[in-house]
Amino acid sequence: MIKLLTFVLLVIALVPAAARAQGGHEYSPLLEKTVGYKTWTLKDLKDEKPVDLRSLVQGKKLVMVVYFAPWCGNWRNEAPVAAKLYEKYKAQGFEVIGVSEYASRADVLAYFGPTGAPYPVVTESETREDREKTPHYGYRQLTGDTRRWGSPWNIFLEPEKLTKEGELLTEKAWVVNGELIEADVDKFISERLAAKTAAVIEPCKN
Repeated sequence: MIKLLTFVLLVIALVPAAARAQGGHEYSPLLEKTVGYKTWTLKDLKDEKPVDLRSLVQGKKLVMVVYFAPWCGNWRNEAPVAAKLYEKYKAQGFEVIGVSEYASRADVLAYFGPTGAPYPVVTESETREDREKTPHYGYRQLTGDTRRWGSPWNIFLEPEKLTKEGELLTEKAWVVNGELIEADVDKFISERLAAKTAAVIEPCKN
């Protein structure tokens, strides 16, 4: 009996908490991690023209970059949440940028349908064979994400805190190694945007 209990506890310890979540979800907490996140230039999903991250975040107060595979069930769970948060906060300076992984451009276009994505989407990789070659894979290893595909994987950037030049954007950032916990992330976004708005309001001077 003791041996059986020990085995069960060992199995539970080895399985990531996100994978143990109920209902087929891979919810994960929002945590600040050392990630060494770098800027990139990738092809826009709509027209395949190169677009760089620094230009996409310009003028924004908070940006969520979400890496996803269109065939992934956990991404399909998160996609409506990401769209909802984007619609709720975009007028306040919040941006969402999707980075597609491990599927062809045609598959990603088909996933979003004729209306397209509600936010910018770029392509980093187009085949599953590229998994261990992508920066996405490297970031996940650095932040403790042990899932096989890591879809979705979310990182939050505060443009005003990013480096002004060079490849490295930020050493640390808030990340979610799995699906967003909507209430927690909604609160995080709201508080960040409120703080940034308050910071630009100067007190009256007599």
